[in-house]
Amino acid sequence: MLTLGSLFDGIGGFPLAAQRVGIKPLWASEIEKFPIRVTKEHFPEMIHMGDITKLDGAKLPPVDIITGGSPCQDLSTARGQRDGLAGSRSSLFYEMVRVIKEMRDAEKRRGRAAQSVHPRWICWENVPGSFSSGTPPGEDFRIVLQEFTSIGCGAVSIPRPESGKWKPAGRILLGDTFSLAWRCLNAQYWNVPQRRTRILLVADFAGTSAPKILFD
Repeated sequence: MLTLGSLFDGIGGFPLAAQRVGIKPLWASEIEKFPIRVTKEHFPEMIHMGDITKLDGAKLPPVDIITGGSPCQDLSTARGQRDGLAGSRSSLFYEMVRVIKEMRDAEKRRGRAAQSVHPRWICWENVPGSFSSGTPPGEDFRIVLQEFTSIGCGAVSIPRPESGKWKPAGRILLGDTFSLAWRCLNAQYWNVPQRRTRILLVADFAGTSAPKILFD
């Protein structure tokens, strides 16, 4: 059975989806009291780890998948100054990257084979405003791609698109040991009575499954 750790857990959207397809949610990170009460009711065996800024990825129970919808307020076109990844809330994205790196580095120090280092997959969720946030516009999404790719491939530089605008779907394949894909999905096509578009990004640190997961 695959296992999952949920960062920025909210009311457990990712654990709910995981449970429905046979993936076991092991732990979650959330600081808001009411969402924690909700998830404790529905996932009584899931461990609550608390504030992401205080987590040490090396000490967390290893999981196959880490998910997270990092705060969107500074990326959204509908809010405030659009401080982007430099903003006090959306900059928590980097905490997600840190936790993932710490877990993978600890696994490597324990001598695990590259194909079995945890987590193998990550899923990041955020608003389409990420495509245009930053200076120049779109720089923040380039940073997101670069940060996740660097976890699996070391120091890399992801170029901006020639058009200057990110497409609503795309992929990165580096050999047969790393893949990343992103896609905009609208909740109205999944029986939700509202138009709510979000980016979903999947990375596979040990194979080419990311595009298959999102597109097939």
